[in-house]
Amino acid sequence: MPPDSPIAAFFQGKPHPLRSLEFFPPKDDAGVAALRETAVALQRIEPDFVSVTYGAGGSTRERTAQVSRLLREELGFTVMPHLTCVGHSRAELHELAGRIHEAGFRNIMTLRGDPPKGSTEFKPAPDGLRYAAELVALLKSRHADFCLGVGGYPEKHPEAASPQADLDHLKAKVDAGADFITTQLFFDNAVYFRFVEQCRAAGITVPIVPGIMPVLSLKQIQRFTSMCGATLPAKLITRLEAAGENPEIVETIGIDWALGQIRELLAQDAPGYHIYILNRAKSALALAAGLAA
Repeated sequence: MPPDSPIAAFFQGKPHPLRSLEFFPPKDDAGVAALRETAVALQRIEPDFVSVTYGAGGSTRERTAQVSRLLREELGFTVMPHLTCVGHSRAELHELAGRIHEAGFRNIMTLRGDPPKGSTEFKPAPDGLRYAAELVALLKSRHADFCLGVGGYPEKHPEAASPQADLDHLKAKVDAGADFITTQLFFDNAVYFRFVEQCRAAGITVPIVPGIMPVLSLKQIQRFTSMCGATLPAKLITRLEAAGENPEIVETIGIDWALGQIRELLAQDAPGYHIYILNRAKSALALAAGLAA
């Protein structure tokens, strides 16, 4: 099959707001089969692309490749696999870039990556890379036709010394050749709008796609936000606490909140939205139905 089109080209034509979904590689073959069922169900909403994450320390490297091929070759999605610096030397990253390119992928989510499980501090591999900006530069030098996305933290990366330092790192990634930014999850749109203003003031001009995660569980979302530095609005917490342990009501609240976010974001000219679906079809389908109404 022919190589994928670069996602950056979508923003230039922009026939409609971009809509993308994120999968994570399951741990076993049964999980891959379940993911395939989810992906088949999601074909009906026709996302512009899907991404596939890369576990801490490269722990899902082979599963990421397997799921990426399944989604692209069997189901026809444009796929953006993630790639991180963690655990890889420069030579290994050059080799991985070659494999990805040879397989027809032209879009990569380029990340520094989280430390391996059990570690709290990021340490580059021997002859490896310390920053995502270095990975962007390496990939562009290997294949100039790669379209590279990078992550942005509207509420600051937990490891950044300051908001300005975090913004400086983001600009370095863009200056190295990144084509667009996808944000970490957030639940208050004012956070996103302020982040975009700060980026523009800093000279960052690439599209900034908001990342949205529909809440499925209060405990789960509190764990996620504690890891990535995002905050939960008091109003949302109150609603979720009132739902108690009823998962259906919690999911309804989460979908309704995300739907409100997306509607406002699109009304304020966000370039689209990226949904962290946690390998579940229901919330993405409900959001698509809500936005079509």
